[in-house]
Amino acid sequence: MQALRQIGTAILDFALPPRCPNCLDIVAAQDSFCTPCWRSIHFLGDPCCAACGLPFAYDMGEGALCGACHATPSPFDRARAVMAYGEVARTVVLRFKYGRRTGHARLIARHMARHLAGMDMAQVLLVPVPLHRWRLWSRGFNQAALIARALAREAGGEALVDGLVRTRRTPPLRRMSAARRRRLVQGAFALSPMGVERVRGRHVVLIDDIQTTGATAASCARMLRQGGAARVDFLCWARVLDAEEEQPASLAD
Repeated sequence: MQALRQIGTAILDFALPPRCPNCLDIVAAQDSFCTPCWRSIHFLGDPCCAACGLPFAYDMGEGALCGACHATPSPFDRARAVMAYGEVARTVVLRFKYGRRTGHARLIARHMARHLAGMDMAQVLLVPVPLHRWRLWSRGFNQAALIARALAREAGGEALVDGLVRTRRTPPLRRMSAARRRRLVQGAFALSPMGVERVRGRHVVLIDDIQTTGATAASCARMLRQGGAARVDFLCWARVLDAEEEQPASLAD
């Protein structure tokens, strides 16, 4: 059976060769970037703030925090992103969300999995940031939920795709003051009945595609803590590092 799968894959690759998710050049394997696109990506990881994941220029020691997390404790035990927001991250997400290339959830999950290394995945509950029902009906899927499911298959853990619900729509939060962002998302999320039942005492990893202002994820984290989560982490595909970075308003759900 394995041999038949390999033959089938080879035939499919010959007829429809895998392409780079960014520039669409032919590549050697599915869900892989070409060399120039790979080199253009600013991958995020250590050294960084132990709480929010903000990259540091040099290693500041274990448990070091950035200035913002010193001033205001992060709502997360740990927040991480695969890469800095840029051309590649933007293209992949736009094709995923609006080009309906839902297979990109698998690509994103494979890169996210490295940030789960060392966790006891038997204790991890993957909870996506929810969409408002009107946005969900118009798009047909919640991209964060597809990523959470793919990540559960890739790294283990359990995906609870309806653990949180969005009780009201919010406008795009970019370029708003921090205080106004907090006001807009206050009360915009709630635990579902299933979430109330399953979150208590668990290590929850909140999943999203893009972190822009961070206000949405922080509001979700507070609800998870109120629900009794033992630990709340945040993991996303890309994080906006430059406050002046231009981006389509449609990226912000």
